[in-house]
Amino acid sequence: MTNQYTPPKVWQNNTNGANKWANINSPESGARFDKELPVGKHALQLYSLGTPNGQKVTILLEELLALGIKEAEYDAYLINIGEKDQFSSGFVAVNPNSKIPALLDKSAGEDETVFESASILVHLAEKFNQFLPKDGKARTQTFNWLFWAQGSAPFLGGGFGHFYAYADEKQEYPINRFAMEVKRQLDVLDKQLAKNTFIAGEEYSIADIAIWPWYGNLVLGNLYDAAEFLEVESYTNVVRWAKLLETREGVQRGRIINRSWGEEWEQVPERHCAQDIDKVLKLRPSTVK
Repeated sequence: MTNQYTPPKVWQNNTNGANKWANINSPESGARFDKELPVGKHALQLYSLGTPNGQKVTILLEELLALGIKEAEYDAYLINIGEKDQFSSGFVAVNPNSKIPALLDKSAGEDETVFESASILVHLAEKFNQFLPKDGKARTQTFNWLFWAQGSAPFLGGGFGHFYAYADEKQEYPINRFAMEVKRQLDVLDKQLAKNTFIAGEEYSIADIAIWPWYGNLVLGNLYDAAEFLEVESYTNVVRWAKLLETREGVQRGRIINRSWGEEWEQVPERHCAQDIDKVLKLRPSTVK
């Protein structure tokens, strides 16, 4: 192997390259600058970005609103991770780990901070008694798949996605290593969905909401431009499930919130009321499902 990397005796933070995404993080946590977060009129304040992890929360909130639960109204503010918004003092006060999404729940009369996407999903599902079975086998299965997603998605995003789409150069070993794992994960999902309409059984749950933004978007061709490379069409049950969820109003609305790229009809950088989404979706061409 040519140009083989030899690690130094002590790791050094060498981020002198031009890769924007390689230069964001630091081995030190905490705020890098002082800036307060904006606060809107609703009890739920979301600070996020329309990446797969961010979509999980906005899809759930839109699903709750579609059920007529007015208490799920929320303000969603854009956190531009490329501009390092996640390192402001205000954001770090909500999430000391400086990762989106982060939720501030003011409904109990005092500020309650909730971070990590799975924690936010459970918090909201239990708060509104929706999309999470109350007890028994169905609840256990929902948690099984919710935490499967939390452990598996980093291989798709930080592993495969980084080396396939964002690294300075494409390297055979890491791409092959993570492509193999992503395909194994897709096979796990495909076999589960061969026996069930939804991920955890016959009921739509936060397990589906956690998994669709990553694996649903992947097999629908919306992630990393890697559908052909990974032969996603071969996972027929995952594709069936992904298309089923894509038709849901909550998914269609939630996936475009805190998004400032792509087509004009899929960008809602901030959301403060339903009309913020409605006016953008009206721009969607009739040829687009």
